[in-house]
Amino acid sequence: MSSLDPALLQAYRETLYTVREPALTLRIGVACEPLRALHQRFGVECSAFVSACNPFSRPLDAACNAARHAALRRELTAAGWPCLEGFGRHPALDWPAEASLLVLGLPLQASRVLGQHHQQNALVWCGADALPKLVLLR
Repeated sequence: MSSLDPALLQAYRETLYTVREPALTLRIGVACEPLRALHQRFGVECSAFVSACNPFSRPLDAACNAARHAALRRELTAAGWPCLEGFGRHPALDWPAEASLLVLGLPLQASRVLGQHHQQNALVWCGADALPKLVLLR
């Protein structure tokens, strides 16, 4: 059970989670062959698509979100996790794109801890099947 509004959960499920380079887009519940190839290239069996922007889905201004994103990147880089720049954007709703990172090799439990630390409602996690799953954190 989640305490999140059903409309917000639906929006998360419909959002497109895009990696800039190499270009690929994750859709919840749809296997992603380019992601599977990326996992193979990096020798990992999982990845997480996570953001530090807009904590608990409360909109912040661009400067605050940029600072939160930079802090997330520094934290992951310092810990040695390879990560690729991306963004989440709903295809129909008028929400700004949210800066995010695809973190290669990050296990599910570590992904949960990271998302909770950065005050997120949810994140996207992919296992060896390269099937993006919405992971609720609240």
